[in-house]
Amino acid sequence: MTQEELFQTLSRYGVVPVIAIESVEAALPLADALAGGGLPVAEITFRTAAGGAVIARIAKERPDVILGAGTVLSVENLRAAKASGARFGVAPGTNPELLAEAARLGLPFIPGVVTPSEVERALALGAKIQKFFPAEASGGLSMIKALAAPYGHTGVKFMPTGGVNLANLEQYLGADAVACVGGTWIATKELIAARKWEQIRDNCRKAMEIVRKVRGPR
Repeated sequence: MTQEELFQTLSRYGVVPVIAIESVEAALPLADALAGGGLPVAEITFRTAAGGAVIARIAKERPDVILGAGTVLSVENLRAAKASGARFGVAPGTNPELLAEAARLGLPFIPGVVTPSEVERALALGAKIQKFFPAEASGGLSMIKALAAPYGHTGVKFMPTGGVNLANLEQYLGADAVACVGGTWIATKELIAARKWEQIRDNCRKAMEIVRKVRGPR
């Protein structure tokens, strides 16, 4: 899958579950819950020690699930993500060294931005999809629309993450500048720890209902 195809796929699903998971044993039940809810996509963050191993387990046993590595803060993180089988990487900020290494590795990468200067910097480094983070704390949809005014013609799209939930998902997805959103509510640490797989499936289904309502069938 090329970078363009990957980004088109993420945009089609509309929601990327952002997941911090502590247990490798929970990897496959989690993947099955996501897929069962019609959302076989996940950004597994490197906020926990298990992140890389979880990506590797799912990539091997559930290859149809589209996996990204989140909270990629170092070249070591990036290389571990690639080695584990992640198909893309995501960072909360824009680090030129990481973007250069991601390009060398052939790993699509979504850097984080929140200001015009950061948008320009990321664009100069080749990033056409940028994580707008922390979304709600940084002005939310009104800020995204403000950023899109001078930069929309460049083709840049945003993945707002942080404070996006079922209550405001429809508004975010309805914005032309939004490719997809990052959703931490889909599969929280608490839900995973409690093995509440059916609730995670339900969260996926509810999110996908909104995606279909706003953007039509996939």
